[in-house]
Amino acid sequence: MSQHAFHATRPGASAGEQLRRLRHQAGLSQLALSLVAGVSQRHLSCIETGRAKPSPSTLHALLAALDVPLERCNAVFLAAGYAPRYLASAPDAPAMAMVHGAIGHILQANNPAPAIVIASNWDITAANASAGLLFDMAGVPAGSESGLNLLDTLLRPGGLGDHLVNADEIRAIAWQRATREAASSPDLARLLGELPCPSHLPLEATPTPVVLTRVRVRQGELCFLSTFTTFGMPLDISVASLRIEHLIPADAHTWQVMTAAYAQYTAAQG
Repeated sequence: MSQHAFHATRPGASAGEQLRRLRHQAGLSQLALSLVAGVSQRHLSCIETGRAKPSPSTLHALLAALDVPLERCNAVFLAAGYAPRYLASAPDAPAMAMVHGAIGHILQANNPAPAIVIASNWDITAANASAGLLFDMAGVPAGSESGLNLLDTLLRPGGLGDHLVNADEIRAIAWQRATREAASSPDLARLLGELPCPSHLPLEATPTPVVLTRVRVRQGELCFLSTFTTFGMPLDISVASLRIEHLIPADAHTWQVMTAAYAQYTAAQG
Protein backbone atom coordinates (compact mmCIF):
# COMPACT_ATOMS: atom_id res chain seq x y z
CA MET A 1 0.00 0.00 0.00
CA SER A 2 1.17 3.49 -0.74
CA GLN A 3 2.93 5.38 2.04
CA HIS A 4 2.22 8.79 0.47
CA ALA A 5 -0.68 11.01 1.53
CA PHE A 6 -2.41 11.57 -1.82
CA HIS A 7 -4.84 14.43 -1.36
CA ALA A 8 -7.96 14.97 -3.39
CA THR A 9 -7.63 16.86 -6.68
CA ARG A 10 -9.96 19.68 -7.61
CA PRO A 11 -13.00 18.59 -9.69
CA GLY A 12 -12.37 18.68 -13.43
CA ALA A 13 -8.59 18.59 -13.16
CA SER A 14 -6.93 17.19 -16.29
CA ALA A 15 -4.83 14.03 -16.23
CA GLY A 16 -1.69 16.16 -16.59
CA GLU A 17 -2.64 18.37 -13.64
CA GLN A 18 -3.34 15.32 -11.52
CA LEU A 19 -0.04 13.73 -12.46
CA ARG A 20 1.84 16.90 -11.61
CA ARG A 21 0.20 17.12 -8.20
CA LEU A 22 0.83 13.43 -7.51
CA ARG A 23 4.48 13.90 -8.47
CA HIS A 24 4.82 16.89 -6.14
CA GLN A 25 3.19 14.98 -3.29
CA ALA A 26 5.65 12.13 -3.85
CA GLY A 27 8.52 14.61 -3.66
CA LEU A 28 9.89 13.78 -7.13
CA SER A 29 11.24 16.03 -9.85
CA GLN A 30 10.23 15.49 -13.46
CA LEU A 31 13.65 14.04 -14.14
CA ALA A 32 13.46 11.60 -11.24
CA LEU A 33 9.98 10.39 -12.23
CA SER A 34 10.90 10.09 -15.90
CA LEU A 35 13.90 7.91 -15.04
CA VAL A 36 11.86 5.57 -12.84
CA ALA A 37 8.93 5.32 -15.27
CA GLY A 38 11.02 5.04 -18.44
CA VAL A 39 9.42 8.14 -19.97
CA SER A 40 11.42 11.04 -21.36
CA GLN A 41 11.42 14.17 -19.24
CA ARG A 42 10.30 16.22 -22.24
CA HIS A 43 7.30 13.96 -22.84
CA LEU A 44 6.39 14.05 -19.13
CA SER A 45 6.53 17.84 -19.20
CA CYS A 46 4.22 17.92 -22.21
CA ILE A 47 1.78 15.57 -20.49
CA GLU A 48 1.67 17.66 -17.33
CA THR A 49 1.06 20.89 -19.26
CA GLY A 50 -1.56 19.33 -21.52
CA ARG A 51 0.49 19.63 -24.71
CA ALA A 52 0.53 15.84 -25.15
CA LYS A 53 -1.98 13.11 -24.38
CA PRO A 54 -0.43 10.12 -22.64
CA SER A 55 -1.12 6.63 -23.93
CA PRO A 56 -2.66 4.12 -21.46
CA SER A 57 0.71 2.36 -21.16
CA THR A 58 2.48 5.64 -20.36
CA LEU A 59 -0.14 6.53 -17.77
CA HIS A 60 0.23 3.11 -16.19
CA ALA A 61 4.03 3.47 -16.04
CA LEU A 62 3.83 6.91 -14.42
CA LEU A 63 1.16 5.96 -11.88
CA ALA A 64 2.96 2.74 -10.98
CA ALA A 65 6.21 4.65 -10.46
CA LEU A 66 4.36 7.02 -8.13
CA ASP A 67 2.75 4.11 -6.24
CA VAL A 68 -0.68 5.72 -6.58
CA PRO A 69 -3.67 3.86 -5.04
CA LEU A 70 -5.65 1.99 -7.70
CA GLU A 71 -8.86 3.94 -7.11
CA ARG A 72 -6.98 7.21 -7.67
CA CYS A 73 -5.41 5.69 -10.81
CA ASN A 74 -8.91 5.20 -12.23
CA ALA A 75 -9.63 8.91 -11.77
CA VAL A 76 -6.51 9.80 -13.78
CA PHE A 77 -7.43 7.37 -16.56
CA LEU A 78 -10.92 8.87 -16.73
CA ALA A 79 -9.52 12.40 -16.87
CA ALA A 80 -7.33 11.31 -19.80
CA GLY A 81 -10.39 10.01 -21.67
CA TYR A 82 -9.89 6.30 -21.02
CA ALA A 83 -12.05 3.73 -19.27
CA PRO A 84 -11.19 2.90 -15.64
CA ARG A 85 -8.42 0.31 -15.56
CA TYR A 86 -9.13 -1.29 -12.17
CA LEU A 87 -12.28 -2.94 -10.79
CA ALA A 88 -13.42 -3.41 -7.20
CA SER A 89 -14.59 -7.00 -6.89
CA ALA A 90 -17.36 -7.97 -4.49
CA PRO A 91 -16.19 -10.16 -1.60
CA ASP A 92 -18.16 -13.14 -2.96
CA ALA A 93 -16.91 -12.78 -6.55
CA PRO A 94 -15.45 -16.07 -7.91
CA ALA A 95 -12.16 -14.32 -8.67
CA MET A 96 -11.77 -13.49 -4.98
CA ALA A 97 -11.74 -17.15 -3.91
CA MET A 98 -7.96 -17.40 -4.23
CA VAL A 99 -7.57 -14.23 -2.17
CA HIS A 100 -9.78 -15.53 0.63
CA GLY A 101 -7.94 -18.83 0.54
CA ALA A 102 -4.60 -17.10 0.95
CA ILE A 103 -5.93 -14.94 3.79
CA GLY A 104 -7.32 -17.97 5.58
CA HIS A 105 -3.98 -19.75 5.32
CA ILE A 106 -2.08 -16.74 6.69
CA LEU A 107 -4.51 -16.25 9.59
CA GLN A 108 -4.36 -19.91 10.59
CA ALA A 109 -0.58 -20.05 10.32
CA ASN A 110 -0.25 -17.03 12.60
CA ASN A 111 -1.80 -18.80 15.62
CA PRO A 112 -1.14 -18.61 18.53
CA ALA A 113 -0.28 -14.99 17.67
CA PRO A 114 -3.33 -12.82 16.88
CA ALA A 115 -3.95 -11.61 13.33
CA ILE A 116 -6.76 -9.54 11.83
CA VAL A 117 -7.72 -8.46 8.31
CA ILE A 118 -8.41 -4.73 7.96
CA ALA A 119 -10.23 -3.04 5.07
CA SER A 120 -9.55 0.48 3.81
CA ASN A 121 -12.08 1.94 6.29
CA TRP A 122 -10.45 -0.05 9.14
CA ASP A 123 -13.31 -2.56 9.36
CA ILE A 124 -12.06 -5.90 10.67
CA THR A 125 -13.30 -8.31 8.00
CA ALA A 126 -11.68 -11.51 9.34
CA ALA A 127 -9.57 -12.67 12.25
CA ASN A 128 -7.91 -15.81 13.52
CA ALA A 129 -8.85 -17.66 16.68
CA SER A 130 -6.05 -16.07 18.68
CA ALA A 131 -7.37 -12.57 17.93
CA GLY A 132 -10.71 -13.61 19.39
CA LEU A 133 -8.96 -15.00 22.45
CA LEU A 134 -7.05 -11.74 22.96
CA PHE A 135 -10.22 -9.65 22.65
CA ASP A 136 -11.91 -11.94 25.17
CA MET A 137 -9.01 -11.72 27.64
CA ALA A 138 -9.08 -7.93 27.32
CA GLY A 139 -12.78 -7.84 28.17
CA VAL A 140 -14.05 -6.97 24.70
CA PRO A 141 -17.09 -9.23 24.03
CA ALA A 142 -16.02 -12.55 22.50
CA GLY A 143 -16.70 -12.91 18.80
CA SER A 144 -16.91 -9.15 18.20
CA GLU A 145 -13.51 -8.92 16.53
CA SER A 146 -15.10 -9.76 13.14
CA GLY A 147 -17.47 -7.00 12.05
CA LEU A 148 -15.76 -4.55 14.38
CA ASN A 149 -14.02 -1.39 13.24
CA LEU A 150 -10.47 -1.23 14.59
CA LEU A 151 -10.26 2.56 14.62
CA ASP A 152 -13.62 2.82 16.37
CA THR A 153 -12.72 0.33 19.11
CA LEU A 154 -9.34 2.01 19.67
CA LEU A 155 -10.66 5.59 19.90
CA ARG A 156 -14.20 5.34 21.24
CA PRO A 157 -14.62 5.03 25.03
CA GLY A 158 -15.59 1.50 26.06
CA GLY A 159 -13.61 -0.19 23.30
CA LEU A 160 -10.29 -1.98 23.10
CA GLY A 161 -8.41 1.30 23.58
CA ASP A 162 -9.54 1.42 27.20
CA HIS A 163 -7.60 -1.81 27.83
CA LEU A 164 -4.27 -0.56 26.45
CA VAL A 165 -1.53 0.36 28.91
CA ASN A 166 -0.13 2.85 26.39
CA ALA A 167 -3.52 3.96 25.04
CA ASP A 168 -2.48 7.57 24.37
CA GLU A 169 0.45 6.43 22.24
CA ILE A 170 -1.49 3.87 20.19
CA ARG A 171 -4.49 6.16 19.71
CA ALA A 172 -2.31 9.02 18.47
CA ILE A 173 -0.47 6.76 16.00
CA ALA A 174 -3.72 5.22 14.74
CA TRP A 175 -5.28 8.67 14.28
CA GLN A 176 -2.28 9.97 12.34
CA ARG A 177 -2.24 6.98 10.00
CA ALA A 178 -6.00 7.03 9.46
CA THR A 179 -5.91 10.75 8.72
CA ARG A 180 -3.37 10.17 5.95
CA GLU A 181 -5.40 7.29 4.50
CA ALA A 182 -8.68 9.25 4.69
CA ALA A 183 -7.52 11.43 1.80
CA SER A 184 -8.38 8.55 -0.55
CA SER A 185 -11.16 6.90 1.49
CA PRO A 186 -14.41 8.86 1.94
CA ASP A 187 -15.80 6.20 4.30
CA LEU A 188 -12.78 6.53 6.56
CA ALA A 189 -12.99 10.33 6.44
CA ARG A 190 -16.62 10.17 7.61
CA LEU A 191 -15.70 7.81 10.44
CA LEU A 192 -12.91 10.10 11.62
CA GLY A 193 -15.42 12.93 11.83
CA GLU A 194 -17.48 10.88 14.28
CA LEU A 195 -14.65 9.82 16.59
CA PRO A 196 -12.93 11.74 19.40
CA CYS A 197 -9.55 13.14 18.39
CA PRO A 198 -6.84 11.77 20.69
CA SER A 199 -4.16 13.82 22.38
CA HIS A 200 -0.87 14.40 20.60
CA LEU A 201 1.69 11.62 20.41
CA PRO A 202 3.69 11.46 23.68
CA LEU A 203 7.32 12.50 23.35
CA GLU A 204 8.73 10.23 26.06
CA ALA A 205 11.64 8.09 24.89
CA THR A 206 10.88 4.39 24.50
CA PRO A 207 13.46 1.68 25.24
CA THR A 208 12.21 -0.52 22.38
CA PRO A 209 13.05 -0.17 18.66
CA VAL A 210 9.34 -0.23 17.71
CA VAL A 211 6.15 0.93 19.39
CA LEU A 212 4.57 -1.97 21.27
CA THR A 213 0.86 -2.59 21.74
CA ARG A 214 0.56 -3.21 25.48
CA VAL A 215 -2.73 -4.86 26.43
CA ARG A 216 -4.02 -5.13 29.99
CA VAL A 217 -5.68 -8.55 30.48
CA ARG A 218 -6.61 -10.84 33.36
CA GLN A 219 -3.23 -12.59 33.08
CA GLY A 220 -1.28 -9.34 33.37
CA GLU A 221 0.21 -7.14 30.67
CA LEU A 222 0.67 -8.60 27.19
CA CYS A 223 3.06 -6.91 24.75
CA PHE A 224 2.91 -7.20 20.96
CA LEU A 225 4.80 -5.72 18.07
CA SER A 226 2.84 -5.10 14.90
CA THR A 227 3.65 -6.13 11.34
CA PHE A 228 1.51 -5.93 8.19
CA THR A 229 1.01 -8.19 5.18
CA THR A 230 -0.43 -6.83 1.93
CA PHE A 231 -0.90 -8.40 -1.48
CA GLY A 232 1.93 -7.74 -3.90
CA MET A 233 1.09 -6.36 -7.35
CA PRO A 234 -2.71 -6.07 -6.82
CA LEU A 235 -4.89 -5.41 -9.87
CA ASP A 236 -8.16 -5.06 -7.96
CA ILE A 237 -9.16 -2.18 -5.68
CA SER A 238 -10.73 -4.51 -3.13
CA VAL A 239 -7.56 -6.60 -2.89
CA ALA A 240 -5.29 -3.56 -2.73
CA SER A 241 -7.27 -2.15 0.20
CA LEU A 242 -6.79 -5.21 2.41
CA ARG A 243 -4.01 -5.58 4.94
CA ILE A 244 -3.38 -8.22 7.57
CA GLU A 245 -2.08 -6.99 10.90
CA HIS A 246 -0.01 -9.54 12.80
CA LEU A 247 0.37 -8.97 16.53
CA ILE A 248 3.59 -10.81 17.35
CA PRO A 249 4.25 -11.45 21.06
CA ALA A 250 7.20 -9.32 22.14
CA ASP A 251 8.23 -11.27 25.24
CA ALA A 252 8.20 -14.76 26.76
CA HIS A 253 5.24 -14.03 29.05
CA THR A 254 3.05 -12.96 26.14
CA TRP A 255 4.03 -16.04 24.11
CA GLN A 256 3.23 -18.29 27.07
CA VAL A 257 -0.19 -16.74 27.68
CA MET A 258 -1.20 -16.81 24.00
CA THR A 259 0.14 -20.35 23.48
CA ALA A 260 -1.74 -21.66 26.52
CA ALA A 261 -4.96 -19.89 25.51
CA TYR A 262 -4.77 -21.26 21.96
CA ALA A 263 -3.99 -24.78 23.20
CA GLN A 264 -7.03 -24.67 25.49
CA TYR A 265 -9.15 -23.37 22.61
CA THR A 266 -8.07 -26.12 20.19
CA ALA A 267 -8.61 -28.79 22.84
CA ALA A 268 -12.15 -27.55 23.37
CA GLN A 269 -12.77 -27.53 19.61
CA GLY A 270 -11.49 -31.06 19.17
